[in-house]
Order: sequence, then structure tokens, then C-alpha cells
Amino acid sequence: MNFKSTAFAIALICSATAHAQNPDPQQILEGARLAASLTDLEEGLQGNLSKDGKRTPVALFLKPKNIQFQFSEGNGPWRVFHMRLNDDAYDLFEINDGKTIKFPAGKLIEPIANTDLTYEDLAFRFFYWPNPQFEGQEDVNGQPCYKLRLTKPKSSEGRYEAVYVWVHAKFGAFMRIRGHDKTGGLVKEFQVEDVMQVSKGVWTLRKMQVATHDPKTGRRVSITDVTFDTPKKVGPKGAR
Repeated sequence: MNFKSTAFAIALICSATAHAQNPDPQQILEGARLAASLTDLEEGLQGNLSKDGKRTPVALFLKPKNIQFQFSEGNGPWRVFHMRLNDDAYDLFEINDGKTIKFPAGKLIEPIANTDLTYEDLAFRFFYWPNPQFEGQEDVNGQPCYKLRLTKPKSSEGRYEAVYVWVHAKFGAFMRIRGHDKTGGLVKEFQVEDVMQVSKGVWTLRKMQVATHDPKTGRRVSITDVTFDTPKKVGPKGAR
């Protein structure tokens, strides 16, 4: 199984694989990424970002060495993005009128359609930060999890300086993510609420809550629900 062929759904889909007694944090992180077998699915994942009664359709298409994610705001045209993966780098591009344009680093922290997800979040770029640290084991909603700390490289852009990830000890899927700023304040929390089985031993996210926090007080200030439907055979127009 080639985990390097995984991307956004890194965080979304898992295979039923137990980790060793003395887990390697890099292996845990790779185990939280999309199982390589799912890169053969043609239908991708489709769902919605929901906030304050407004829904924004989203779609994810996974291929070896890249991920494509899309969204449509206000019934407008689909905006299409690619994240290309290399062994030691990752780049985010927007496809516009058939042209591939590198996405400005300064826009990574901008919200998508006024939701709590930014481009940085939807690409889950922090899952590719090097040298994850194992922080021990903790339960999340009664489920045993490995806790990892990811530290942003000096050359990387984005709002988060450190990200903590809780990965299910048995199934390898992430259960919670918390992103912190340079002062240590909590900026964002991702909490899995429901999953669905798409094939034997393979699970994917059905529902996740993404909450923005005031880093000075830790108080939650807004919430976006992320939901995905059962994978379909046909993607949105312009998906490929």
C-alpha cells in the first residue's frame, strides 16, 4: 500500500489496520491518510459545508500523487483546485479556464464561502509537515487514540504553528484535530461525529464539525458542519 498517493482524505478515510505496541508517529500519520486502495475509486466524495443554514457543495477526487477538491458558492460555477504531492513538497493550484495557476500562499487562510474552513483546512496541508511527534495515548469520545503533535516548518505558510491530531489506535482514522497559533492559542478544532463504511474494512467520513475559536480566550465563536454522501458514480460538471 503506497500511502504517498494519499491527500485530503488523509483525514477522512481509514483501513482497519492496528499499529504496533511502540508506534512510529510517521506511520500513525500515514495510517490516518486515505488508504491507497481508495485512489482507484472514480466517483470521489461529494457533500456540503453547512453554516448558518447555508450549504456549499463540495467534491473531492483522489488520484495518485494529487487530490482535486472543488466547491460551488451561491449556485455559481465550480472552483477547482489541485494539491500535488512530491516526496518532500506539496503545492496547491487553482484551475481556471483550463489554466493551472499556483494558489497564492497569502490566501491559504481565507475562509471558503464564509465557512469555518479555509483553503489550508480543505487541503489538510499540515498532514504533510515533517517529523511528527508522538505525545502518548488518550481517549476521544471513549475511543482509544494516539496523540500526535505536528509542528509547522519555518518555510511553510498558514495560520497554524502547531497541530495536534488524535488517531484511532485500531482503525487508523483521525478522530480530532486542534490547530494552535504561535502563542499556543486554540484556533480551530475538527471533531469527527459520524463515519460510514464504503466497502469491507474501509470507512470514510460522513459528518465532521469544524469550530473556530478565539485564540485569546479559547471560546468557540462559530461552527461549520461538513457532511459527505455515499460515494456516487458521477462527479459534478468540470470535475475532471
